[in-house]
Amino acid sequence: MARIKMAYVGGGSTRAPGTVASFIEQSENFQGSEIVLIDLNAERLELVKTIASKMARNKGMDLTITTTTDRRAGLTDCDAVLTSFRPGGFEARYLDESIPLKHGLIGQETQGPGGFFMALRSINVMQGIVREMEQVCPRARLFNYTNPVNIVAEAITHHSSIPCVSLCEGPLYTPPQVAVAAGLDPSKADATLIGLNHGSWSIRQAYDGQDMIPVLRDAWERRKDDPALSSHDRRVLELAVNMDSLPNDYFLYYYYKDEILAELKAKPTTRSQDIMASVPDYWTHYREQAAKDAPVLDPKRSRGGINELELALDVMDAVFNDRKEVWPVNVPNRGAIADFPDDLVVEVPGFVDKSGVFPVTQGHMPQQVVGLVKMLGEYQALTAEAAWSGTRIDAIRALATNPLVMSLRKATDLYDEMAAAHSQYLPERLLA
Repeated sequence: MARIKMAYVGGGSTRAPGTVASFIEQSENFQGSEIVLIDLNAERLELVKTIASKMARNKGMDLTITTTTDRRAGLTDCDAVLTSFRPGGFEARYLDESIPLKHGLIGQETQGPGGFFMALRSINVMQGIVREMEQVCPRARLFNYTNPVNIVAEAITHHSSIPCVSLCEGPLYTPPQVAVAAGLDPSKADATLIGLNHGSWSIRQAYDGQDMIPVLRDAWERRKDDPALSSHDRRVLELAVNMDSLPNDYFLYYYYKDEILAELKAKPTTRSQDIMASVPDYWTHYREQAAKDAPVLDPKRSRGGINELELALDVMDAVFNDRKEVWPVNVPNRGAIADFPDDLVVEVPGFVDKSGVFPVTQGHMPQQVVGLVKMLGEYQALTAEAAWSGTRIDAIRALATNPLVMSLRKATDLYDEMAAAHSQYLPERLLA
């Protein structure tokens, strides 16, 4: 088993208790390891540490847990760095979601203008993290969960020698989600999805060992007029049947753009406001559990559930324990998908062992869906460069290429308003 020192940047977040719970669930893989929880809020760090320490003790895990608000000190001599943070908090996410709506555009955490400004803020912080890693833990690997994970990885892989893999459970969750939308048994669904993060389609899909598409067509005919079917599931099922491929559900923002924009405008609150309304109860629950001898997280009162960022820890285990496993990863293409440049970060199955993470060759994406994904790939590359070293005009050009924007005037007006709103989290070169 691997004995590692892992720094967790974002260790005082609402997701942190669930993340350390995931690490402790894998206690047999990481006995004798150390977690350094890094965040800006010392009080919440101590709360997460208390929960984690008690969970580890009750599990019989030999685990050292420390906390710090000094990021550089926390990163020193680490073997692995897990990043999952939100620059500006949910308040910044609210701006990402609400300001675009005023301009007639979808506001969302990873898509469109909202995702664009999340990328600018995240990469601004990531530059400091990788710079410090190069100095104090140059042999460490970076496991990133900070959104938008594809754009963050795109920037880092072009500008740092630190090995970086970005991760998201989307490819694992999509097959059972589509099955549920069809009224099928999710345990019988299996598929391989490739493309970009939050922008992948299946190239192989099976249900109970048979091609899943005919099964979905039959389900669509049965369910398309069912009033009990949610609008989300209806769209996912309709999109899969018409495209002959299982879609990541973030594609709904593009293929049902007008409908979803109208729904977001009509909704009295944004998603971030809904989450912020729950945050006080999350911390109340965490304080209650920290006071107990045997903390138990309630999935209904824990942000994201009781086991968070499991995929990152699975990949970490595969690297440090040389598991020779295949997991969905976001890494440079290196020929894995024939439709994209070798250096573009793509989401594909990756072979993981002690040498690192290697994309597995997949061939082409389905022709009927690849065009939009190529547009998103160009947007991803432009946004990563603008965020890392670009100027205001570079950023506007990148934003204008986003398929949910596609307007220079809107991109310019929206950029200036959102950049001003987020100015404390952006470098000066993006504000001038």
